[in-house]
Amino acid sequence: MKILTDTQIKEADQYTIDNEPVSSIDLMERAANAIARWISNNISRETALVFLIGKGNNGGDGLAVARILHHTGYDCSVYLPFDKEELTDNCRVNMERLPAYINVTDLESIDDKSIIIDALLGTGVKGKLKEPLSSIIARINSLPNQVISIDLPSGMINEFGNANQRIIQADITLALEFPKLAMLLPEAGGYCGETKIVPIGLSKEFIDGSSSAYHYVTEELIETITLKRGKFAHKGDFGHALLICGSRGMAGAATLATGAALRSGCGLVTIHIPEEERLAIQVNYPSAMLSLDEAPCFATLPENISAYTSIGVGCGLRKDHRTLNAFKQLLNSVYKPIVIDADALNILSENYNLRQHIPAGSILTPHLGELKRLIGEWQNEEDKIKNVRILASSLQSIIVVKGAYTMICLPDGDCYFNSTGNSGMAKGGSGDVLTGYITGLLSRGYNSAHAAILGVYKHGLAGDKAAIRSGIERMNSKDLIDFL
Repeated sequence: MKILTDTQIKEADQYTIDNEPVSSIDLMERAANAIARWISNNISRETALVFLIGKGNNGGDGLAVARILHHTGYDCSVYLPFDKEELTDNCRVNMERLPAYINVTDLESIDDKSIIIDALLGTGVKGKLKEPLSSIIARINSLPNQVISIDLPSGMINEFGNANQRIIQADITLALEFPKLAMLLPEAGGYCGETKIVPIGLSKEFIDGSSSAYHYVTEELIETITLKRGKFAHKGDFGHALLICGSRGMAGAATLATGAALRSGCGLVTIHIPEEERLAIQVNYPSAMLSLDEAPCFATLPENISAYTSIGVGCGLRKDHRTLNAFKQLLNSVYKPIVIDADALNILSENYNLRQHIPAGSILTPHLGELKRLIGEWQNEEDKIKNVRILASSLQSIIVVKGAYTMICLPDGDCYFNSTGNSGMAKGGSGDVLTGYITGLLSRGYNSAHAAILGVYKHGLAGDKAAIRSGIERMNSKDLIDFL
């Protein structure tokens, strides 16, 4: 799913109006019906709704939703801080359509049991807010009420520049047609609460023809890239994954990566690990094969390393000088994509000259701390993404920036934001599971881009299922393997 800019969203509206054709007020009514349908399916009619109404199209949406829900039995009231003369044409039409017996309220009269529907600003915010909007948002954020924002929490800038912005803290955001970029970035994405995408029927032709570097990973995309498994296939058809992981006292990382690789569908998995740590693998995953290092760390390359279909390296390695030398040998010996994580990334950060030996199509999977060591500090989210894209291009590799809405940046600059996962995955070992899984997918036959996108999506989906079973607080990284 493409993520469009503020300008493109306006163009999509106009293209739909011109080419469907449909009037702008009827397109607003269509959006309002979609929003009202979501609310009626998820919010009890026993709950009073208070609509914050702005003077633009977001306010027009809110007025139309209030009217529709009123007619289906909801107790709706509106708060409108602007004079009728200030309203846009469509907003004014919906104000005139509002039934006379819908209560017009003020902020001081909002009952704390009511749900606030935020239709104050939506997309299109530029720069700092003026009064009375800034004070209204501050007041709403001081209330205990649940807040549902339409399209975007009011005050949020659609893309970049939200660091010091005053923004409504929503519990749920109903994103119209597609998410907006700012929702997916840590700078302000937390203001959205839980994001729900509500289709409103904008022109598919326009969206398909629009150019965008940003994409949102959906189940539909995953279905198009998922490989099928032949009935008469054998294990040799699905590749042989090699994991170079673990060191003295760090067998857990290797074990997690191994378990995930075995869930990927690849034919064979070998783990290269210090001999003294081998029992952890043998006991937990007897179907994995072992390649043993006599040292208590990664110090020597496995035999016949070119025979493996894919290689993942880094989980639990530590940074012994012997590991540095072995990692250099690995990069000089392999010409197919490899998955690089954890201490292998840290070794790269401290030895800049090694970057030139990374095979094209490799997949680097840093968390934010590792990313800073790779690209340096960034001033803001726009600067971070720019530098990640530069790194992906210069290495001709894929950079997986782990976190909420994990970003997968391809060498051509396209960035895919993941739609699965939860904060319960923010625990030690989750990254090891991801590395093992993506390495297995490369062996299974996926190209690097599809392995990264599919791996991150399924990893997050496994996390969501683990959270249902065990709860966000109680789940741990081993639970992810159960659901892969």
